[in-house]
Amino acid sequence: MTQTDAVQSERINVRLSKTAKRRIEHAASVAGKTVSAFIVSSALENAENTVRRHETIALAREDAIRFFQALSDPPPPNNRLRAALEEHARSVDSR
Repeated sequence: MTQTDAVQSERINVRLSKTAKRRIEHAASVAGKTVSAFIVSSALENAENTVRRHETIALAREDAIRFFQALSDPPPPNNRLRAALEEHARSVDSR
């Protein structure tokens, strides 16, 4: 099996309108790509952006400073945290 075969081993079928198909074909032609290459590169770019938006947290400078201060100098545990830790110790078997 060649590297190209390995890369092109999966398939996704898509139904779209005639207008959408023509638009994609035109865009692929303008970009100098095959329709498949255009669709794959566009879908991957969109997928990366979508994942990045959902897996990244952006904080304002003031909030970031407050967050890092809490990490470096956390407040002492309160009664609710102590109770949660005790419950965890009773109910979870850590080996």
